[in-house]
Amino acid sequence: MGGYAGGLATLRASWAAIPPGERIRLAKRTSNLFRARERSGVPGLDVSGLREVFAVDVEARTAEVGGMCTYEDLVDATLPHGLAPLVVPQLKTITLGGAVTGLGIESTSFRDGLPHESVLEMDILTGTGEVITCRPQGVHADLFHGFANSYGSLGYATRLLIELAPVARAVALRHVRFDDLESLASTLERIVETQAHEGEEVHYLDGVVFSATESYLVLGRQTDEPGPTSDYTGMDIYYRSIQHDGSTTQHDLLTIKDYLWRWDTDWFWCSRAFGAQNPRIRRWWPKRLLRSSFYWKLVALDHRHAIGDRIETRHGRPPRERVVQDVEIPARRTVEFLRWFLDHVPIEPIWLCPLRLRNTSSPHPWPLYPLRAGETYVNVGFWSSVAISPGQAPDAVNRQIEQVVADLGGHKSLYSDSFYDRATFDRLYGGAALRDLKDRYDPDRRLLDLHDKAVRRQ
Repeated sequence: MGGYAGGLATLRASWAAIPPGERIRLAKRTSNLFRARERSGVPGLDVSGLREVFAVDVEARTAEVGGMCTYEDLVDATLPHGLAPLVVPQLKTITLGGAVTGLGIESTSFRDGLPHESVLEMDILTGTGEVITCRPQGVHADLFHGFANSYGSLGYATRLLIELAPVARAVALRHVRFDDLESLASTLERIVETQAHEGEEVHYLDGVVFSATESYLVLGRQTDEPGPTSDYTGMDIYYRSIQHDGSTTQHDLLTIKDYLWRWDTDWFWCSRAFGAQNPRIRRWWPKRLLRSSFYWKLVALDHRHAIGDRIETRHGRPPRERVVQDVEIPARRTVEFLRWFLDHVPIEPIWLCPLRLRNTSSPHPWPLYPLRAGETYVNVGFWSSVAISPGQAPDAVNRQIEQVVADLGGHKSLYSDSFYDRATFDRLYGGAALRDLKDRYDPDRRLLDLHDKAVRRQ
């Protein structure tokens, strides 16, 4: 843990260098947020010393990591011991602190909840400049439970102690096709309840919707059985391997590491926007750049210089509205949402990932993202853009999505563009609880407010 002490010293020195009264921000080289934000001339906090895996306790099945440690580095440290975090978000450069404060999710979430639910304790740098150790019980339990979905408005995680779980050598996959959404949804709910399908255990569960008449559930089972494994880090593209005619269930086998990062190589399917799925281009694309972090840099470049809109204008086409969102819909309303979305938003494919909270000790255990304990939700992810119709507001589709999600009793993640008015935002995202926590841990408001971050893009 000597590295952690040094990282904290660097962090505190950078805090001291920020003029009194200025807002506190991080100085990060990478991000997985899709919110534009105002640039600030004030230097950010130096978190360069908080990127390490400080310790892996094989017997206790825990890992102690810096808040800025990426899941890629963490998995590299735990897999040699046959262990992995309970939930590993899909993209390699997502950090532990980012996943906890920003709600990561993956195909184990129907069993193991969200990343913050497997945190045993964490150190948080608050708005007062103190580093506070928080646990589920004790004097700072309010900050521990309020940290999820706070996105830096209550502080930054500097150290996390998390649970690990045993994993096998590989994951055996079954790609089950459905020709109607009702069958897909009912099967998904049944698997969540039984954690099995047709007599076989299901350890991982997600899905892809290509259209109202072509959708899939991908069922994963850990296995140490020998056999050749597929490779989707080169010419072959993972999401295309899922598709089949439905005459039989399709099977596949991936190493555990390749399974964890199966979506990263092509950023789910978003790499097609850059031509990376064109075989003639892909053949020459450097393999080290077939990863989400590189595509994200291309997107940031586009946002900075409006390259996409310039191309559309040159071809006589209207500008486009970015529709990059993940929403949580109660499982019983999922078909309603999918049908509305497929009828109104020309984006495909769509990702599905079921989840249930692990923490059932109270009806709403995480106040800033108050999902109901004991209920199954389905995360629906869609990431593309749509043409802006003449006379239509440039944010019209995103606003429609927000309204439909709210009408169905769902929630929307805040990593991307949001448009809620303040009263609606506070009602959906624990505004009263957040104010109480800000009064205790950031009384001088050195950290930005959550609404300012998520909606006002400050």
